Amino acid sequence: MSWLRRSLAFFVRCVEVVPSPCCGEKLKVIGSRKRISRNATGEVKLLALRRLRCTGCRKIHHELPDCLVPYKRYESTCLEEVVSEEEAGTVVAADDSTLYRWRSWYNELTTYWCGALSSIAVRFHQQPMEVSSTPSLSARHRIGQIVGDAPGWLARVVRPITNVNLWLHTRSAFLSADAFGRLSS
Repeated sequence: MSWLRRSLAFFVRCVEVVPSPCCGEKLKVIGSRKRISRNATGEVKLLALRRLRCTGCRKIHHELPDCLVPYKRYESTCLEEVVSEEEAGTVVAADDSTLYRWRSWYNELTTYWCGALSSIAVRFHQQPMEVSSTPSLSARHRIGQIVGDAPGWLARVVRPITNVNLWLHTRSAFLSADAFGRLSS
């Protein structure tokens, strides 16, 4: 882990008071956890994220800065660059299979994100953005109609969806049942 000792370390702390995404009660700091993040050149940053417990439902949440996407190890700007790029040749220090997985992940979740953002707008008594259902629009253009296409657009998608607890867990873990119906991993 010598590369970890050479990485940059940051402590993440939000200045806003954000209520629990589950029940809206106060969040109390109960500690922190380390999270590794990589930028476009592959440089590693070590982040200390605060662990927060809801005073109402007692669930634990982690404070996530805008530069991160849940369950992704690269900064949001890296993912943004890769999924925005129409052709191969991005300058993110990741292998081709990782770039392919990011593009697939993005294309699979775009429709859900558009729906989630519209739902959030309705929940907070705002006029939801009308998104064209024209099949010729790319996934990037549909999201761009809602959050714009200026740099940082992915963070503008992630933050509201995460803060109201609508982010989908997309980690790959498979359980299968054996012949007797018992689960095995």
